[in-house]
Amino acid sequence: MRLIIDGDGSPVKDTTIAVAGKFKLPVVIVTSIDHYSKKEYPDFVTFIYVDPGSDSADFKIVSVIQPEDILITQDYGLASLTLTKAAHVLHQSGLEYTQMNIDALLTQRFIGSKMRQAKQRTKGPKPFTNDDREHFKEVLESLIRRSLM
Repeated sequence: MRLIIDGDGSPVKDTTIAVAGKFKLPVVIVTSIDHYSKKEYPDFVTFIYVDPGSDSADFKIVSVIQPEDILITQDYGLASLTLTKAAHVLHQSGLEYTQMNIDALLTQRFIGSKMRQAKQRTKGPKPFTNDDREHFKEVLESLIRRSLM
């Protein structure tokens, strides 16, 4: 089991790494070369850098994900592509994407896009808080425990 992070803009990278360290699980962060960093990470964290482009990281994740992996992404489209390939797909809010909820999420995204194209105002996401981070951590730890049983 690996934890794979869609790294472009993920606010839970450090939280995921901390949880992975607790369970001794490898972490793979897939991100654009535009986000290259010299920050030091633990040995169990590896990076896969991809060319700049809106879908480059997504395509790479789809190609490397395995059935026992847990993917962390806020991208509904990527989630829909990996639901049948990964053990679990998790949003940074702690929501687990499933076959039961992905269609509604994609429809909601499509309607929002159409509204913005029509110059209608839509609400953006709420700021990510420490409570959100703690909730994500609890959900991730619980998911890992269940998966390791």
